[in-house]
Amino acid sequence: MSARNAYDPHLFQEVRVSPMYLAGSDGTGDAGFAPVAYWPHHYLDEGPCQLLVTSPDQRIRIGWFGDDFELWKITAAEDAVSAPRWTATFNHVTPAEIVAGLTTALAHDYAEADAYAYAYAYAYAYDINARFLASPSLYWADTIQPLTDAGWTRDAAERGTVEFSSPDDQAGVLIDNRRSGWDARTVELWAGPRGWGTRAEADFTARTPSHLIAATAAAMADSAPVIRERHQIHREMEHLVTLTPVGSASLQTSRAPTPLDVRRTAVTQAVHRAARAPRTAADLRVMAARSRTATSTRTGARNPVPAAAAVARPQLSPSAPRRSR
Repeated sequence: MSARNAYDPHLFQEVRVSPMYLAGSDGTGDAGFAPVAYWPHHYLDEGPCQLLVTSPDQRIRIGWFGDDFELWKITAAEDAVSAPRWTATFNHVTPAEIVAGLTTALAHDYAEADAYAYAYAYAYAYDINARFLASPSLYWADTIQPLTDAGWTRDAAERGTVEFSSPDDQAGVLIDNRRSGWDARTVELWAGPRGWGTRAEADFTARTPSHLIAATAAAMADSAPVIRERHQIHREMEHLVTLTPVGSASLQTSRAPTPLDVRRTAVTQAVHRAARAPRTAADLRVMAARSRTATSTRTGARNPVPAAAAVARPQLSPSAPRRSR
């Protein structure tokens, strides 16, 4: 940001950005760490990794490298001291909301394995039910199912590779089946034009479980916008995204009612009905007369009493004293 516009309040206006995969980073890792907020946090004063969040048994590690091109490094191992079975990296342009797709899946997998081990009281149950250590699927389609479901289409590719691109051609996935090393990067998700500040990249090594890549892809395909400040949008990306100020009336879109919405509507309607309901005995007798008239008319009764006549009959006030004969 230049000194000329450093104090322009317009640049700090919050906007909703879509598509999300072109929104870039917001400068923090909050969204990516949110699913594992209850895991141990290690703040490191020295070295490139500034924050390390680990599972309680330290088999899953999520590193935040605040000043590096590879901003995120996420690994999983069989135990706390073993070499990683797989590694996922996200560069500095990748929205943290995409990283959250992976960390959410990891938090779920860990909780599932932990509950299984606790229920059966077996240490090895961790490995039996630890989906975050599962072997990847033999079928590459399982890895990117959320993208094909979202309308991404297959492109021409080199022999031994598979490529898909988004409908706007601004994002894609590359699966490289030519690499066989356990630490080879075989799946890459990308978004944006090539460039240091414009291209988001997420890479996964060969043994990454397919469902974890699919969870990341699902987050990438999410059509919901994300919030950024205007100055966080790279200048070369402005023509590729839609920016809508937060609070704009144009953002009001129809959605299915939630259970809370249903309850609120029911209460509101009940209050309105109560407000319109008759409150005196005279009113009740009028409504009863109307109901009898309408019923007799529908059933073909002879000489029905017109509703107007029923209404015109004088009614006793509920407060008027009764006279004995």
